[in-house]
Amino acid sequence: MLDAHAVRAAVPMAAAVDAVREAFLDLAAGRFVVPQRLSFGGGTTLVMSACHTPTSTTVVKTLSLVAGRTPMILGTLVWNTAAGQVVADAIEVTTLRTGAASGVATDLLAPTSASRLALLGTGAQAADQVRAVAAVRPVSRLAVFGRNPSRAHGFADRLRAEFPGIATRVAASAADAVADAEIVCCATSSSTPLFEVDDLPEQVHVNAIGSYLPSMRELPVELLGTAGCVVVDQVEAVLEEAGEVIHAVESGSVERSSLVELGDALRTPPAVGGRTVFKSVGLAVQDWAIARLLGDAGPR
Repeated sequence: MLDAHAVRAAVPMAAAVDAVREAFLDLAAGRFVVPQRLSFGGGTTLVMSACHTPTSTTVVKTLSLVAGRTPMILGTLVWNTAAGQVVADAIEVTTLRTGAASGVATDLLAPTSASRLALLGTGAQAADQVRAVAAVRPVSRLAVFGRNPSRAHGFADRLRAEFPGIATRVAASAADAVADAEIVCCATSSSTPLFEVDDLPEQVHVNAIGSYLPSMRELPVELLGTAGCVVVDQVEAVLEEAGEVIHAVESGSVERSSLVELGDALRTPPAVGGRTVFKSVGLAVQDWAIARLLGDAGPR
């Protein structure tokens, strides 16, 4: 059983971004079998699996999510190969691979010079959003907003220690945080949009990874309806689970056919400019990508 420390020691964020990018390209090429995620108890228990057909390797991950619990997420990941298994702490794998997906999308959609990042949320997923963006863009300024000011200041202090070269501040509101951002990362379980579309600059890339139920919505429908490009990890998955996308499609603000899957966008990169969005609910191929790196690293 690889614990959180062993996972981190084996997989630097830059390597995770590269591995997740490769996995999404393989997904687009039809090299994965990915069953629909199983959800029980109103989303409090999740089971995800994927099989990489060229290598006949599989990953299965179980998660328990309880809001207000510390840690919120508990779980186990198992990677199966002909040679044996890797069993790892699912919390660390999940935060790492979720951050890596935002890194892949940011590298694809944000201007290469983008350096101002806004982070909305201070929970388990938040720090890896910063790590991933910093792995692909020259982040020099970071604005953090969280509902609990004391927790937000403590979180910002930890980020300052980890990233002394990034000028980090705690924003008074979500609108304040995103006002001059070039990249925005949303990592909350909010059921209402975190900001208004007019709060955003005219040119900005937004990653939204927090919501995973139809009742959750981090983004305003107007952003999805007016963005130059809306990229998702998988159309079928977001239309099943992502509240903001479901609402936007059902209200007619977004055409289903306009949603672009990340693997396809990597194969045929869209024009970058204006406002762009990446919405992710998480796919097992991302877990497979990190598990493969853990397997390659060998015993820790």
